[in-house]
Amino acid sequence: MVKRVGAKTKLREHFLGNIGKVMDSDELREISGNQSEWARRVRELRTEEGFQILTHNDRSELKPGQYLLENPKPEPAFERALSKEIRAFVLDRNGFTCQMCGAVAGETHPYNSGRRTRLHIGHIIDKSQGGTDDESNLRALCSICNEGASNLTLERPSVQKLFIQVRRAKGGDQLELLKWLIQKYPKQAKEFQAECLHCVKRT
Repeated sequence: MVKRVGAKTKLREHFLGNIGKVMDSDELREISGNQSEWARRVRELRTEEGFQILTHNDRSELKPGQYLLENPKPEPAFERALSKEIRAFVLDRNGFTCQMCGAVAGETHPYNSGRRTRLHIGHIIDKSQGGTDDESNLRALCSICNEGASNLTLERPSVQKLFIQVRRAKGGDQLELLKWLIQKYPKQAKEFQAECLHCVKRT
């Protein structure tokens, strides 16, 4: 009897076998053998198993729909610990409606007419930033918003608001933000450093 290999296992093995290689969504969809659930499985590799799979949100040189695993060693991950009762409570409290885009469970999705709305439970404050599984920190999200494919539905903070938040943050958190920005924009960081050194020499 041939043992069936799940989509997440196929994706995990593919990422680990292609460390440092940029892969696109079409490749991962084909590897997983699951046309509709592959993105969720990639997300589970990140959130549940701790694999640092990078996207365009992490590196400026990556385009939307591209993925990259640079390190085979996973970071500490958070296990899925929500009970069916909590999931049912949050969905009912939120009226079975996505709290980001307003899509209703079972209906045609407003941003993708070829897709029915499926709801998931998401964290308001992510667990990696100290958020908890308390009901007050949970909300209903549709598949598209949960996968980050509909970020246009979010109001993006202005530069002024970002500066205010960064100035209020602790020094250690500011340094972590700086490290993240340098990793995301390595070319621009080098150009800025060279420009600063040039200004110093001129003075």
